[in-house]
Amino acid sequence: MTKGERAESLGKELVDRLVADVTSALKRHPTQEAKLAGVVRALAPHSAALRQAIGEAAAVLAKRGSFGRPLYAACVRSLAETEPRRAAPVLAKALLANDEAGGFATLSAACFVKEPALAAPLARVAASRHPHVAFAAEVARVARGESEGAHLVAIAPKIKESHRISLCVEMFIPLSRGMRLPRTVGPAIAVLRDAERHLGRWLVLAEVATLASDPGPLEEARSKAKSGPGSARAAWSLVAWALSGSTTPPSTRPTVEVVARLSDRPSADRDTAFLFRLAAARAPTVRPMLEGATRVLPLADEVGIRAASYLLHDHGREEMRGALEQAARAAKREDLRGFAVAALWDAGAVDLARELANDTITSRSLQSAAWAALVRAAAKSNWDRPLIDEPSLRRIQWGWLE
Repeated sequence: MTKGERAESLGKELVDRLVADVTSALKRHPTQEAKLAGVVRALAPHSAALRQAIGEAAAVLAKRGSFGRPLYAACVRSLAETEPRRAAPVLAKALLANDEAGGFATLSAACFVKEPALAAPLARVAASRHPHVAFAAEVARVARGESEGAHLVAIAPKIKESHRISLCVEMFIPLSRGMRLPRTVGPAIAVLRDAERHLGRWLVLAEVATLASDPGPLEEARSKAKSGPGSARAAWSLVAWALSGSTTPPSTRPTVEVVARLSDRPSADRDTAFLFRLAAARAPTVRPMLEGATRVLPLADEVGIRAASYLLHDHGREEMRGALEQAARAAKREDLRGFAVAALWDAGAVDLARELANDTITSRSLQSAAWAALVRAAAKSNWDRPLIDEPSLRRIQWGWLE
């Protein structure tokens, strides 16, 4: 299959639908813009036609100064990661548009664009009187190789809590997925980490520092797992495992409370991201939690469907195949049907998933249609990675753009 064929492997019908929705959104704010933006964010790498549309949309939104719209964030982030040359002029304009330099979406996207056109605007923004803006711009300059980050240490203590949370969610989560910053950023990130009371966000900052070859976070996590408060040792032991990069699953048995604390989302959200991080590592200790999530049938939410996929694939629970098929064909929530199709694919039921995807691609739910399109693309291109990973789940299913 040629590169061009792979680029349009989603199928013409869905791409045309997305292009039309993006064009329409420029004329009138859709009520579900975040969901559209999330789907665009997830699928843009797989369609040249979609990238063309979001490139045009990003330019229009930047010209209008609509930097707070989810669609703008999705467009510039996607372009930065897939077609940085096309993103550069939009980002250069946005960086100088207002005191916030186009917001964290613009500054985060700039981390992934190496074009020289951004050097002067970023240097100017790094001298901003707003500490959070200056800090984010300096992080972008470090990511682009234009600074060693020494200035970050002076700015970090001035950042207030609300901006620190936004920095973590919008700047550092994308960086934690593989961007290696120089080790010199370690002291500045340590300042933010020391002020962070939420363990999940602490972990995000620690992962960025660890990628920058800073041994401090892992040492601290191991120390607290041994000598910290007894009620927190289990959580810290899982943090230490996550930072160590070990391929050996941890022996610590997680609880609902511990999993919620280890998510970068607010603990009250009961986000299960860390549970499925452990499941992906085939940790035997998570099986009771996976089985608990599938105890009530038919499967009625994302957690149950995702848990059923792991139980089928890794734990030999063949009855989960039928539960997933039922969700794919008749879930009460239309947006869960495509998600169940993708879960079947990840569980190894590829023929069934491909068959169901042909029906789901025309779903009135954009999320379901998007998952079905990914199944089709995976079948055409022989992907060897799961369709449901944390970034794809958040973007397609929930409309989160980080």
